[in-house]
Amino acid sequence: MIDYAKLRARKFPEVEQTYTAKDTMLYALGLGYGYDPKDESQLQFVYEKNLKALPTMAVVLGYPGFWVKNPDSGIDWVRIVHGEQSLTVHKPLPAAGTVVGISRIKAVVDKGQGKGALLFQERTIHDKATGDLLATLDHVTFCRADGGFSEKEGNGPKGGDAPPPPKPAVPDTAPDKVCDLPTLPQAALIYRLCADDNPLHAEPAVAKAAGFPQPILHGLATYGVAGHAILKTFCGYDPAKLKSLSLRFSAPVFPGETIRTEMWKEGNRVRFRAKALQRDIVVLSHGTADIA
Repeated sequence: MIDYAKLRARKFPEVEQTYTAKDTMLYALGLGYGYDPKDESQLQFVYEKNLKALPTMAVVLGYPGFWVKNPDSGIDWVRIVHGEQSLTVHKPLPAAGTVVGISRIKAVVDKGQGKGALLFQERTIHDKATGDLLATLDHVTFCRADGGFSEKEGNGPKGGDAPPPPKPAVPDTAPDKVCDLPTLPQAALIYRLCADDNPLHAEPAVAKAAGFPQPILHGLATYGVAGHAILKTFCGYDPAKLKSLSLRFSAPVFPGETIRTEMWKEGNRVRFRAKALQRDIVVLSHGTADIA
């Protein structure tokens, strides 16, 4: 059972991480960059000549680890799912360097007994050499089995912190732009070398036990593919132009599927959602990106 006060006050050690040009290229390859050998716009992310880091690579930097698995968290970690992810870019990531990740819990929302809880985490990424703030990440975890903790504490139903306003849905009109991007059949095996090594993304038996017919792609890999679509469609592959990327995870993707990102332009803001094209199912929803 979640102890609200204890969880809210949880302290995280700073995480220092050094990454190389090869790490930067590996991250981009895991998202499928370089799939067109004649597209030199993608080459800048997967080739050491004039190498640039993708803005979304911030999601794999300074990670505090899978701490919710620790018994003292009070969270039933087996039943959690990644609900939402947001990125705000303050300065472009260096192609290689050392960063410091600083994490904190921003809010814990009780949806009620049998309805789960929402855990809001923030991570800031700083350049160790300069101290500059490079990126801010907001991560929402849906703790499906942990609702009702505030009722036990006598605070009344749906206690804890107040939930933030919901993310806006996309317009009910035809999209302004559509971008189809393939994922590799081995995409999850590549992406797991950058961050999450959960066997759910590699072992067929583990995936089957979790209710999937095969290993699934990491949600943050699908997130990066949507970022690719926006970078290609509205930023001319200039990573400095992507200033924020926020969305909700709707359904898993199987490696090898094509991701269709549907986009609506509203000034310097892009609203979007993404579908697994072969199954015609929305896998990312309530998406918003800000463009310089």
